[in-house]
Amino acid sequence: MKEHPQKIAIIGLGYVGLPLAVEFAKYFPVIGFDISKKRVEELNNGIDHTLEVETSLLQSVSLRNNPSGIGLHCTHHLADITDCNIYIVTVPTPVDKNNRPDLTPLYKASETVGKVLSKGDIVIYESTVYPGVTEEECVPVLERISGLVFNQDFFCGYSPERINPGDKEHTVSKILKVTSGSTPATAETVNNLYKKVIIAGTHMASSIKVAEAAKVIENAQRDINIAFVNELAKIFNKLSIDTHEVLAAAGTKWNFLPFKPGLVGGHCIGVDPYYLAQKAQEMGYHPEIILAGRRLNDSMGGYVADEVVKLMLRKGISVKDSNILLLGITFKENCPDVRNTKVVDIVTHLQSYMANTTIYDPWANPAEVKHEYNLECTNTLPEDKKYDAVILAVAHREYDFATIRKYCKENCVLFDVKGVWDKNNVDARL
Repeated sequence: MKEHPQKIAIIGLGYVGLPLAVEFAKYFPVIGFDISKKRVEELNNGIDHTLEVETSLLQSVSLRNNPSGIGLHCTHHLADITDCNIYIVTVPTPVDKNNRPDLTPLYKASETVGKVLSKGDIVIYESTVYPGVTEEECVPVLERISGLVFNQDFFCGYSPERINPGDKEHTVSKILKVTSGSTPATAETVNNLYKKVIIAGTHMASSIKVAEAAKVIENAQRDINIAFVNELAKIFNKLSIDTHEVLAAAGTKWNFLPFKPGLVGGHCIGVDPYYLAQKAQEMGYHPEIILAGRRLNDSMGGYVADEVVKLMLRKGISVKDSNILLLGITFKENCPDVRNTKVVDIVTHLQSYMANTTIYDPWANPAEVKHEYNLECTNTLPEDKKYDAVILAVAHREYDFATIRKYCKENCVLFDVKGVWDKNNVDARL
């Protein structure tokens, strides 16, 4: 393996890659590589549309402002990463329309790295995968494209991302990092590399597969716990009991886990369990709890829409041609990320009732929403319109109840998915 000085290439400059590149750029020469020319140009001008990194910080670590050679330069040109010796892959790992793992971005990123790989280089993967993907899927691509031999000419590591989009408290450097390597020496090198930037510390796993498995079960565990409270919400709704009051009472016990009901979308919790399930099925085991949790959580958008329709009918409101306001389209609050948002399920379900829906989200990019879901989204509310129903789907800080109430008709149905408004002010909450 090559020794210092280390020059790092980050492959993929999204929610995971960019914050990581910025942290490394405080100590190393870093080249951020992304296939999007527009994204690269924005970042080199100090603009991050994901809002994960502030302009001042981007500018402070920019290579153009650091003549010492330590800093970040973003590019879409392959030639710019040929002299790097550490390659960190941070591309997304989605599922297809049948909820099967789609490793295409990972394959393409591995092909990109393979074209510039040299003897002694280390390739580290951060993308969430099922156990075995790094060594059984990615390494063969690297070997085929580069002509080099794994663990002889080049080496690999795996350090799963733990980015929480929109969270300004638990940033990348403040979250303990799991690391691993394809050989003991590589594991040490990878661990020491991350220790340089992760102030929360590191945990060196015994193997790449252990690190891969650790990541995928983190989100599967959260998914199952949320599915449990979502099922409770359905049960307590039939019993006319407020779920949030039940959880508050149960939460007085020291070891009760504080999960809340809601929509489970995004790039991690709503996706990762399918990766583990896929691998289990390949090995001849049908996972029951994992897939049951997924089915229940994936049903919540339709459930919310049905409950709103029931409330409208009880109030004598005709659902057909009604006007319903959806507050939020991103997958979580105070964040512009719309990947795998389950609010879309509410919208499509309401449209099946022939209701008219208006999506108001001050954080989302309307062009991105249109491109990804073919839905119209607005960043501002029309002043002269009132609605038959309002659904608080995402708890953005901008959704002040008193302001939103002005857009409601006298007999309006108010449904609080997130449970953040006073229960006395709404017709129902999840």
